[in-house]
Amino acid sequence: MHATSHTLTTTPITADILRGALDLERTEHGILPHRLPARARAQCADGQLAMAESQPSGVRLAFRTRATAVELDTLPTKRVYVGAPPRPDGVYDLLVDGELTDQSHATGGNTLTIDMAKGTAETRPGPTATLRFTGLPDHVKHVEIWLPHNETTELVALRTDAPVEPVPGRGRKVWLHHGSSISHGSDAASPSTTWPALAASLGGVELINLGFGGSALLDPFTARALRDTPADLISVKIGLNLVNTDVMRLRAFTPAVHGFLDTIREGHPTAPLLVVSPILCPIHEDTPGPSAFDVTTLGTGRLQFTATGDPADRANGKLTLNVIRDELARIVRQREADDPNLYYLDGRDLYGEPDTTDLPLPDQLHPDAATHRRMGERFSQLAFRDGPFGEAEGQV
Repeated sequence: MHATSHTLTTTPITADILRGALDLERTEHGILPHRLPARARAQCADGQLAMAESQPSGVRLAFRTRATAVELDTLPTKRVYVGAPPRPDGVYDLLVDGELTDQSHATGGNTLTIDMAKGTAETRPGPTATLRFTGLPDHVKHVEIWLPHNETTELVALRTDAPVEPVPGRGRKVWLHHGSSISHGSDAASPSTTWPALAASLGGVELINLGFGGSALLDPFTARALRDTPADLISVKIGLNLVNTDVMRLRAFTPAVHGFLDTIREGHPTAPLLVVSPILCPIHEDTPGPSAFDVTTLGTGRLQFTATGDPADRANGKLTLNVIRDELARIVRQREADDPNLYYLDGRDLYGEPDTTDLPLPDQLHPDAATHRRMGERFSQLAFRDGPFGEAEGQV
């Protein structure tokens, strides 16, 4: 964050300079980007999904300008988990002509205190923050400000020292992706370095990220959001949240997957559609959920998760990651005879057993920043360079 004395003018924050959001809600402070449309939000009373979809993973301001100074006023909502170590402030990435050139944080903002043991949440209001980026090159350029992937962010005002205009179409295909907290960004270092953001950059596509932490549960309203969002390439990463929330058995899982894919195909009948199974997660490979905080680690500064299910319950239809992978592969084989643009990718090709030695999951559930990079590079190769999305690569 840098000081500036430039004379700045305000540009309204509108849909034509925002990418990655499906809906913009006008609040008393400004604009709140959403990654689910209002109709979908109205159909779900789950607080976890409401929080996740309002965190702007993949959402970025994008505009052309010759400005050398940019200011952005925001109102973030910081999360505090009782008994857990403090969370770092969300990161804002500044990209100039596609290159990461600066980063910043927003201090202040609202505070959401969550007590996992009591199942309570309380919000305390706070002040807006101003981010300042200066010293930008003095020529017409493409500027992107990627919003924090894990911090609800209201956009209050955008100011620059030169006029701003929307970025003209660049011929890039749109990649629409859905998944769990790992796709959302989990413990990535910054919003432009989540694995989907990295894969999109390497693949030369525009990302719409519908990864929802704790909330990739085959909800019909999410399928309809995917159906109704214009896109050229689509991927759905299915499985981990269904295990760690323990919301359904195999009997319900199979028709739910079919229904989810059927709904997507109503709006995208021929687009390449890639079904991705879970990455390796040792605690849930053969042990059902639900997942829970390991209470022995609370207060230690090293939060860990554990699987609380009984492996014997697989015989009663309880889901594990291996059960889900087998069934997803079978479903895709069954459907691909009538759907030649449907594909399957085993998530262990993104992160598998050999990776656990040098890049173990720090909390037993989520990848760290280095693993996000590895997964992004591998997805770029397996889906874009050598796989079903290959024709999209390089279309800039």
